[in-house]
Amino acid sequence: MQMTTSNYITADHAGTLDGLFRERVRQSAEQTAYTYYDRDQEKWIDLSWQDMANLVSRWQSAFDATQLEKGDRIAICLKNSPEWVITDQSALAQGLIVVPLYIEDRPDNVAYVIQDSGSRLLVIQNAKHWEKLVSAAPNALKGVEHVIVVEGEVSSNKGDSPRVWTLSDWMAHLPNPLKERGGDANDLATIVYTSGTTGKPKGVMLSHKNILSVAEGSGKHVGLRSDQTLLSFLPLSHTFERTCGYYTPMMWGMHITYARSVQTIADDLLQVKPHVLVSVPRIFERVYERIQAQLADASAVKRKIFQSAVNVGWRNFKAEQKMGRRGPSHIFWPFLKKKVATTLLDKLGGNLELAISGGAALPQPVAKLFLSLGLNLIQGYGMTESSPVVCANRPDCNDPDSVGQPFDNIQVRIGDNDELQINSPGIMLGYWNNHKATNEVMTNDGWLRSGDKARIDNGMVYITGRIKDILIMSNGEKIPPVDMEDAIKLQPIFDNVIIVGESKPYLGAVVVLDSEKWVGLAKNHQLDPFDQSALTDNKLHKTVLQQIAAALKDFPGYAKVRRVVLKLDPWTVENGLLTPTLKTKRQVIMNMFESEISAMYSK
Repeated sequence: MQMTTSNYITADHAGTLDGLFRERVRQSAEQTAYTYYDRDQEKWIDLSWQDMANLVSRWQSAFDATQLEKGDRIAICLKNSPEWVITDQSALAQGLIVVPLYIEDRPDNVAYVIQDSGSRLLVIQNAKHWEKLVSAAPNALKGVEHVIVVEGEVSSNKGDSPRVWTLSDWMAHLPNPLKERGGDANDLATIVYTSGTTGKPKGVMLSHKNILSVAEGSGKHVGLRSDQTLLSFLPLSHTFERTCGYYTPMMWGMHITYARSVQTIADDLLQVKPHVLVSVPRIFERVYERIQAQLADASAVKRKIFQSAVNVGWRNFKAEQKMGRRGPSHIFWPFLKKKVATTLLDKLGGNLELAISGGAALPQPVAKLFLSLGLNLIQGYGMTESSPVVCANRPDCNDPDSVGQPFDNIQVRIGDNDELQINSPGIMLGYWNNHKATNEVMTNDGWLRSGDKARIDNGMVYITGRIKDILIMSNGEKIPPVDMEDAIKLQPIFDNVIIVGESKPYLGAVVVLDSEKWVGLAKNHQLDPFDQSALTDNKLHKTVLQQIAAALKDFPGYAKVRRVVLKLDPWTVENGLLTPTLKTKRQVIMNMFESEISAMYSK
């Protein structure tokens, strides 16, 4: 894949994130920048870079009317949309510091971030979101002076503090020329709160230079082009999406289309037909699970054809990556490609040239299926504290067992306890108002401690576990629970799971059964699916343990789950059991089911 560089803006030339936007407008004023779906008009709407510049300039004029000063913080609680970009760019051009918030996060978590960051202005999706926030934590919002509600109307609040504006009132200004701010690349641009699985989130301070250096490295590494369209659906409050799905495409002059919602991604892929997709593994896992469920109901002949396509396609992939050779069965590939591979890729829009997975480990069976069927799926690695990407596979150098090579301007090494350590221009300025935590995550010579165990072979990085997530059983065996959980969740009957067994003689699991599969599973065991006591049935537990054992067949023999606690209620962000990035809050879940977990070990 050849990289088109005519529209490419370097980090040095951009200087700052708002400088990048201004330069993109200069170079590409009439080109389509963003596309979004207008629900009132029921159609997709295009905005050019000049359209975006006009809107940003009106927001800048609105900011001028406030008493906000350089270095003040503003919070953004919006879904992915042009308004997110407009808010971000107009604030950065004022020298303000942007604090992104997850729109699906719990109101008390959102309020904590607003209070801890000292945000003086909040841009929020609609009045309903604002009312929930006020009801949950009114005292935490005392420092907020202005609230801009993007959708709908708000009730009159004369004399109230903060002042709540509708978007139409806020934008009651004529466009002016974009501000030529000339800011310093080393200035603080944003405070991103990590969605920690334990304790309160920490505010990661990232400069303009931090983010631009990684955005540039990302685009170069994977070979982006200015004629590509990217479908954006991960929340822009997630640093992975913000850097790789917003600033990087802006550097290359790509066209971004915002998905209507996570629930409509399948249909959006067919309508938008994107060339590039940035995703977390869970999206690919769900597609994989649907395919496995469909195969379970298919005829033996169809299952055989599908598996043949995966086997032949996998050998093709390994041959292309110079990791193996094609076998004699390659002669059947034209038929298998037409019958299986093309059918799957057409469901992803038909034009997908590159799919990038990050944020968590991509299970090997999932990677193998998509790579075998011709999807150019690459895995990367990073953390919020490194802006976030550190390394990634490339289309021409793709080992799905690894997280690829570091970018050209990034160094990695293995420290004590096999910990991956990072030296990069993307390393954060520190944690907001938390010097102790900053010191703990940095080495004495200034390298970032990842907390992940790794090895480096031939320049490729392989993540082997999480230092703090290793379970040590009473017999001394060490267990990687996250890897096991990822494997178990690929079984269609499971929605979520955590492995337990620290200092115990054997492993147990708290399992959430898939709600759609539960009724059939219960009836197969002659159980009432509406009776909670059915979840304690011994024969049902035996079936579940068999399914778990099948999922863990490639793990060592001592990594065997012997007891389960079964649940039906899903773990969500709303009930506090998942982070906004959909990671399980292990300790919170263990605390919630403490008595039932203890009972597993008293049998």
